[in-house]
Amino acid sequence: MNRYSRQQLFAPIGEKGQRYIRKKHVLIIGAGALGAANAETLVRAGIGKITIIDRDYVEWSNLQRQQLYTEDDAAKQLPKAIAASVHLRAINRDVVVEPIVADADARLLDDFVARERPDIILDSTDNFDVRMIINDVSQKYDVPWIYGACVGSYGLSYVIIPNETPCLRCLLEEVPLGNATCDTVGIISPVVHMVVAHQTVEALKICVHAQVNRKLVSFDIWQGQYRMIDVHKLKKDDCPSCGKTRTYPALQYENETKFAVLCGRETVQIRPARRGEREWTTLLLFLEKCGIQVEQNDYLCSFTVDGRRFVVFSDGRVFIHGTNDIQEAKRLYYQYLG
Repeated sequence: MNRYSRQQLFAPIGEKGQRYIRKKHVLIIGAGALGAANAETLVRAGIGKITIIDRDYVEWSNLQRQQLYTEDDAAKQLPKAIAASVHLRAINRDVVVEPIVADADARLLDDFVARERPDIILDSTDNFDVRMIINDVSQKYDVPWIYGACVGSYGLSYVIIPNETPCLRCLLEEVPLGNATCDTVGIISPVVHMVVAHQTVEALKICVHAQVNRKLVSFDIWQGQYRMIDVHKLKKDDCPSCGKTRTYPALQYENETKFAVLCGRETVQIRPARRGEREWTTLLLFLEKCGIQVEQNDYLCSFTVDGRRFVVFSDGRVFIHGTNDIQEAKRLYYQYLG
């Protein structure tokens, strides 16, 4: 029997809808709890192609809620995009899965969406700056995107259709989107699956050209609270992202080294101005001369100095764990990697 037979029996999809789904390309930003579950759901549904962009690697604390990953992934410190792609291909080898281990910054997303023109963008990040970049890229290239967020037992989801619905920037002053993170107040796994259910059902609707839900959905699964908020009147003509005169402020990037504290992680990410694959040999020889023990896989290497753990990715990015102090991180970066 056809692996999608039960899905095709659902009248709003049917065989015609399944053919539409098979032709679609979904870009997923973030491969954490939301990203892993969104990707698995769509791969099982028979989507044509999924691209996953994520900057992080699998850690033990992820396994409680990030369903695609295993203890082996955490032990090997595999980048999430890579680990996800391995498991997704094992689930459905007919789906094209493209992993990108990188920071989803303005330049990368602008270039990727301009070149590839995905049909849908799924927000699975925990970073509001990245969401604003997604928002502006969506409006610039007329690609619908689906906002999703969860923390504690609280979740949100909202579909943004360029030129039709209010964009995320329109909502910022009116709708309490919250700024807590899983790293500060925790999270329970069921809320992840609730948000994913809302995001993926709307993604499937877009795939088969059905009418999406244009209300913002919010819920607290622990308290049993559920709301749908009509936000259509919040669309602003003067919005710099989706209004009549657009400047796409989140896409105004500069070619310089960037330092960012990862929220709740006691970690600073450093993204060098020059992009491209890092040359490992010189770095490893230098660290060996310093008597520093290095762990390495095909995608990153890590080492610890004075209680600060460095994770160096092949694209040149560096995580310095154990500090939120950007000045300290800069000093360590230039001392060992600059």
